[in-house]
Formats: sequence, structure tokens, C-alpha cells
Amino acid sequence: MSKYSVGMPDEKGYFGEYGGQLLPPELVEVMNGINDAYEEVIKTDDFKNEMQELLSDYVGRPSPIYFARRLTKKLAGAKIFFKREDLNHTGAHKINHCLGEALLAKYMGKTKVLAETGAGQHGVALATACALVGIDCEIHMGEIDIAKEHPNVTKMKILGAKLVPVGRGTKTLKDAVDSAFEEYLKDPVNSFYAIGSVVGPHPFPKMVRDFQSIVGKEAKEQFLAKEGKLPDVVMACVGGGSNAIGLFTAFLDDEDVKIIGVEPAGKGLNTDDHAATLTLGTKGAIHGFECYILQDDEGNPLPVYSIASGLDYPGVGPQHSLLKDLKRVEYKTADDKETLDAFMQLSRLEGLIPALESAHAVAYAMKIAPTMSADQSILVNLSGRGDKDADFVADYLNL
Repeated sequence: MSKYSVGMPDEKGYFGEYGGQLLPPELVEVMNGINDAYEEVIKTDDFKNEMQELLSDYVGRPSPIYFARRLTKKLAGAKIFFKREDLNHTGAHKINHCLGEALLAKYMGKTKVLAETGAGQHGVALATACALVGIDCEIHMGEIDIAKEHPNVTKMKILGAKLVPVGRGTKTLKDAVDSAFEEYLKDPVNSFYAIGSVVGPHPFPKMVRDFQSIVGKEAKEQFLAKEGKLPDVVMACVGGGSNAIGLFTAFLDDEDVKIIGVEPAGKGLNTDDHAATLTLGTKGAIHGFECYILQDDEGNPLPVYSIASGLDYPGVGPQHSLLKDLKRVEYKTADDKETLDAFMQLSRLEGLIPALESAHAVAYAMKIAPTMSADQSILVNLSGRGDKDADFVADYLNL
């Protein structure tokens, strides 16, 4: 494990000064029980073999690395490669940790899995995993996101999940998290809260990171085999930060590799309509842990916005918060206009329709590639496909 990850989190769930369990004592006990079960089960051959078999034969791993020739030629700079997580079963990276969480819930004897979802990819992946292992699934989703991401809503229902619309507050991801967590608190003994990113109280930032780390492990080996060297830059979008930490973890000790996380600037960093937590946030607490957060003077989370439903969260993973402070990862932004332009260019130049979340990273790669030389390379995590966003983008752009 990387020197930036070894011993992290500590036994109290902290990455440096971020993370932890800001919870009532009875819930700390529940979370510690999940951590104990996780640490026990991941060491067993039965769990490791089942996970490996499912990742290979069910998810379709390893996902390939693809050289975007036409996009690279147009930009006339660094070579751009994509780690094709969009090719996974269910269409995104989320299935990597959802399978792990569902199997862990079953191992612990839980009768129901609860979760929030923004863009719906976590919801679809978790509903899929729960159908596979035979456990009830309940997904909380903001009403705005339900309208925006209708294809994923339909998939969740077909897969047997109970969908709970959330109409409070901004009617988006943060409010869905609140709603799902409140439902979980009603019966934490029999239910399992499957958090959808590297956020929340310990042990979830650790567990989700570990399950997602396969992305970086594969990518590093594949890139070396393809190019005979490591990429000069690795890049991923960051909301909560699961797809990014999954890619970044394998490269953290490679000091010659620049690592960039791309946040949503929305309608502009000079407006209130963005979700650039690491760029403009300050240390605070949300949903049972400490991290950078967009907050008001009283420490309350601010309303946030992104054209990508999976990125509009006012907090961020605690390990990302630490990596920012250590200056190992640079956190940049892409706004809606840049993101939509990247969405359309990647679609029309490479025949790849990206998720709007992933398109933020594509946008920043397109920005810096022309400033680099032709013998340099950028590896972008194409964390999801844009089936869920196609109708929304077509209506938005009047296509």
C-alpha cells in the first residue's frame, strides 16, 4: 500500500485530521461492528474468491485502457487514454464497491440494504448487487435527480429496489443522504447502509477505497504494458471521490506522475451554483465525518449545484481532504459549459458517450493536453457511460 495510505485511516477512522465517527455512542458501536466484520471477511478465501469471480465473470473486469486517437489528434498535444469503467456491468465504477457491500451485508446477516443515489449509478449498481445476493434494497433519491436521471430510476425499479423520492431541501444528493441515513437509524441492527462513495463515518471511506482500488491496480499494469512507462498525468472527476481514489491509490507513490481531481464549477466559482468543495471549502463536518465542506458561517452545509447529479455534494472524502493538504493531488475544476463541450466532443470524435460526471475530467484533460508535448500522456478515468444523461443533454442543447 502507498505511503500515502499505509496506516490510514487510523483505528479511529482518521486520515490525518479528516474522517472519524461523529456519531452517537450506540452508532459508533454499530459502525465498529461493520468494521470488525469487514476486516474479518476480506481475509477469508471464500470472500476473496467470490469477489474475484464476480468481478471477472459478472462485472467484466479487467476494464480496458483505450487510446483516444482522434481526440488526441485534434488537441495536438499529449496522448489521451481512458480507463474504461463505463464498460462495467451497470455502466460505471460503482459496481466495484456495491458488490463488496452487498456481500458484506449478507455475511453479517442483514435483511435490508439502504442507500442514497444522485445520478442513479450507485442506486442501479446496488440494486443489481442486492438482486444477485438476494437481499432487499431501498434507494433514496432527490426528486430533481429522479426527473433528470429517469433511465436509471426505471432500472432500479426493474431490479426490485424500493425507490424513495426525497422532496426536501434542494431535492438532490445531499438531501437523499439525509433521508437514507434517517431511515437507517430506525433499525441499524437489521439494515446495512451502503454508502455510495468514500465518504461517511469510518469504516466506509476505507472500505469503498479498498473495493475501488482495483481500478488503479489494473490501470497501472495495463498502461505499463501498453506504453512501457507510466502516464505523466492521471485524472478523475471528484464529487465524493470514489472513482478518483480508486484510480489514484496505485499512483500515489509515483512522484513523477501528476495526479489531478476535477470538481464541478457549475455555473461559475464566482456564483453560488457550484460544488467545488476542495477548491473553495473549509474544514467542517457532515454525515458523521470531518472533511472539507462548503458551509455557511454556522457550519451548516451550503446548497450546491452541478449539471452532473453524482457530483453535487457539499462534502468530499476524508482521504481526498488529506491529499489536498499534502499537495500530492491537485484539485481543479470544470464548469457546465466546458463539461457539455467535452461530452459532445468525446461522443462525436470517439463514439464514446460519457457520464456527465466523467465529462468533467475529460474537459480538464482537453484543457491541458494542448499545453503538453506529444510524447506525454494523460490517463483519465472514464468512470461511467452517459446513457442516463443522453436525453437530458439532448434537451438542454436542443439537439
